[in-house]
Amino acid sequence: MRAPPIFPSWAARLPVARLATVTGGQPHLVPVVFCECEGAVFIPIDGKPKSGRRLRRVTNIEANPAVSLLIDEYEDDWSRLRWLRADGTATVVGLSPTVARQLREKYPQYETTAIGDTAIRIQVAHTQAWSALPRP
Repeated sequence: MRAPPIFPSWAARLPVARLATVTGGQPHLVPVVFCECEGAVFIPIDGKPKSGRRLRRVTNIEANPAVSLLIDEYEDDWSRLRWLRADGTATVVGLSPTVARQLREKYPQYETTAIGDTAIRIQVAHTQAWSALPRP
């Protein structure tokens, strides 16, 4: 049985989110790619060039697993703005074949970029959304 979706379809289809982690009282915010799969959100730790050996987001999660993920849709027409924030607990896990397949389907860039074998898994505890669009 499939897990119910965490995000509305507009948020799940967007290509970029911002991951917020914190350690030692200092926030750290980075843009990430993501997919929703197996009842959680996954952010790959892939083969794109990184600034250092160990990603700060990973060391932050190991010290404090509380994270926020912000997905926003910007339009020049501000009456169409919307965002969704997902708060949850993150862990670093092995990348399952199912999640890897879903990431490859969403991001054709993984045809030429190594997807890696680990990912950040977020178990979402709460979401909050805002939209300038009228509700249906």
